Amino acid sequence: MFRQSIRSIARGANLMAKRTYAEAAATSDVLKVSLALPHETLIDNKEAAQVNLPGASGEMGVLANHVPIVEELKPGVVEVLDSAGKSEKYFISGGVASIQPNSKLSISTIEAFTLDSFSAEEINRLLAESQKNVSSADEAVAAEAAIEVEVLEALQAVVKK
Repeated sequence: MFRQSIRSIARGANLMAKRTYAEAAATSDVLKVSLALPHETLIDNKEAAQVNLPGASGEMGVLANHVPIVEELKPGVVEVLDSAGKSEKYFISGGVASIQPNSKLSISTIEAFTLDSFSAEEINRLLAESQKNVSSADEAVAAEAAIEVEVLEALQAVVKK
């Protein structure tokens, strides 16, 4: 009997939480976006029509009233589109995106740069150097090189476009 009471309470709390999120999400028609680095904020509560993210579970587009979620981000491009279709693109090294019930998207990352900040030749040079270090006997050097290769390959793919 005690277990049934606990289950009943848990189900009731779960249903109440779902209704709360749905009601809160339905109140905002505008997506507010923030993109923050540890040392500066690049975008602060900007209104956007859509934001495209390089999610660890796959590429994702976020609109107003999106289901609340926390998503790990992989290296790639964050694209912020305004209602006129104008696009801002930033290459990030990874991070976390938090979509809250009030149509607020917060993106936290260590590094973010506009795509015109990069040279294809420099990316190729750094990638070749990192690929050599992946097979290093020193485990720390090899691990760091593997991360560099992942980021540089993602950057190389978007800078060529």
